[in-house]
Amino acid sequence: MSVREQIEQEIRQRGPIPFSRYMHICLYDPPHGYYSRNAEQFGKAGDFYTSSDVHAVFGRLLARQFDQIWRALDRPPQIEILELGPGRGLFARDVLDWSNKKFPDFFSALTYTLQESSLGLGARLQENLREHLQAGRAAVPEGQPTGPRRMLATEAPLIVFANEFFDALPVEILGTAGKLHIALENNRLQETWLPPLAEELEFLDRYGVHPEPGERIEVPILGQNWIGQVARFIPRGLLLIIDYGYTRNQQLAGRHRGTLMAYRQHSASSDPYQAPGEQDLTAHINFTALAAACEQAGMQVERLRTQSQFLMGIGETNQFADAFEDCRVPQERAKVALQLKHLVTPVGMGENFQVLIASRGVDPKRMAALSGLSFGNSSQFSVLSSQ
Repeated sequence: MSVREQIEQEIRQRGPIPFSRYMHICLYDPPHGYYSRNAEQFGKAGDFYTSSDVHAVFGRLLARQFDQIWRALDRPPQIEILELGPGRGLFARDVLDWSNKKFPDFFSALTYTLQESSLGLGARLQENLREHLQAGRAAVPEGQPTGPRRMLATEAPLIVFANEFFDALPVEILGTAGKLHIALENNRLQETWLPPLAEELEFLDRYGVHPEPGERIEVPILGQNWIGQVARFIPRGLLLIIDYGYTRNQQLAGRHRGTLMAYRQHSASSDPYQAPGEQDLTAHINFTALAAACEQAGMQVERLRTQSQFLMGIGETNQFADAFEDCRVPQERAKVALQLKHLVTPVGMGENFQVLIASRGVDPKRMAALSGLSFGNSSQFSVLSSQ
């Protein structure tokens, strides 16, 4: 049964379904959902690419930052990194390989857990991380996750890392006519609007804006539930989220009011119904809401930074030697310089992606000394001031 056929069958059985349910089936339904049917969506030949597809330096820089976090936690004998939505595991492989080479003490304490809901991607994880899995340095929990899961005992410090995870979680959509649902009329999918839930309206009251005529505003209730679980899940350690998104102040200023997009073969479309199960569906994340959930769980939230500021802070101390170490000839160095530029400059990913960091049980002075937090201290981006 195709994704479209399953959607139609569910509507016939239950009546109109919320857009979040439609998005969930399109992306995650096994075996035909977008993330379930195969693992070829990533990279230049696929529909989109992540920072890890650009160059291994992304993982290498984060490995350097993770080592600093481990040291800020007084070098515990065990520490766990839990990556949410690791895809093919390229980032994890880069972090583990570089940590093994450059930060052996940290590497010997590390367990890297990869939590992936796609069975197809799970097979790629096994392939790309075979060496580290066999050595017991990496682990892939089995089953369909409904919340964060870890391998070490709860007393071990934990780093939760999520790169482009929250933007792929299903969202509700509200307009002036109500909450968007998908119905079936004359064997065709049709939009219809039904009354929203109180919690969805309350979310917009607190963290977003209410739609004006002609607008559609996303309400990421599932993402908010996830961040709440994750923030409470960390006994001592750090949460690091990298994604594209916005603050409430930006929405109040008229920006990011309706961000749902479909991606297929590196082409963007605003039509989520064009190819169910064959295109990626994403929505920008609400950093004001995520930061508030972390604070409500008792975590210390750092000022929001751009990916450019974060990576520049890590890399500037050694002039990005992590990127250029493998270069043997000038042509290789020039190629890597272009890839690095894509990660850190405004015309690439550098200004489009934001970095949210929250911690528990870490000395504030040691947090402030982390290299990723040292660049651009005069920036006006602030999560807390945007609530």
